[in-house]
Amino acid sequence: MYQDLENKVVVITGAAKGLGKAMAERFGREKAKVVINYHSDNSDYQEIIDNIKAAGGDAAAMQGDVSKEEDVKKLISFAVETFGRLDIMVNNAGIENEVPSERLTLEDWNKVIDVNLTGIFLGSREAIAYMLENNSKGSVINMSSVHDRIPWPHFAHYAASKGGVKMLTETLALEFAPKGIRVNNISPGAIDTPINAEKFADPIAKKEVEALIPMGYIGKPEEIAACAAWLASSESSYVTGLTLYADGGMTKYPGFQAGKG
Repeated sequence: MYQDLENKVVVITGAAKGLGKAMAERFGREKAKVVINYHSDNSDYQEIIDNIKAAGGDAAAMQGDVSKEEDVKKLISFAVETFGRLDIMVNNAGIENEVPSERLTLEDWNKVIDVNLTGIFLGSREAIAYMLENNSKGSVINMSSVHDRIPWPHFAHYAASKGGVKMLTETLALEFAPKGIRVNNISPGAIDTPINAEKFADPIAKKEVEALIPMGYIGKPEEIAACAAWLASSESSYVTGLTLYADGGMTKYPGFQAGKG
């Protein structure tokens, strides 16, 4: 646990499920004040708020589309109006869909890029603008993927968006380091989240994925949330521009693990 996170104000996009939910509840256990951004009207966020409050933190929720500039501006304003300030921005919201590249429509391309890359740009920009205006040495954490490094056929738009997030993170980190604003990136591997539930329910498909992971198992959302808590805390005070691969070794060429090649 990180005592310096107590009472810090954290905004997490796409926080109603999956990695966002795990991060929101982890910051709750750190006794932070968490703003849960969600997209869909039927998102089940009340349980998350209850869990955060039960753990000693505080929470509020706001609907919004991270690909829309006005929604992101409203989200930051909501955090400041509700809890008095903004300390940590976690740009987590993301989408994916499988399409062979020769059939990938411009509509599909734009939809993924708008959420996964433009949404992270907007969240980062608005958070940094607030921090500069208030002379606050805050932290921005972006959520990428091992596919900012590993090519992924049938997911060209997704891989391109995540590659963009990595370079965006590094550029912002360099630009705002003199102001004491840290910008880092988490790139998860295969994680047991709702988006992967159908795939991992198939024992054969699950074994195929596990074969790509040197540590041999599918990661838990809580393991990614632990990375976010560390990056947000003063324990990582000298860390900026990092892409933290939390992937069980997936990016380390697992085919060579037994001396093959």
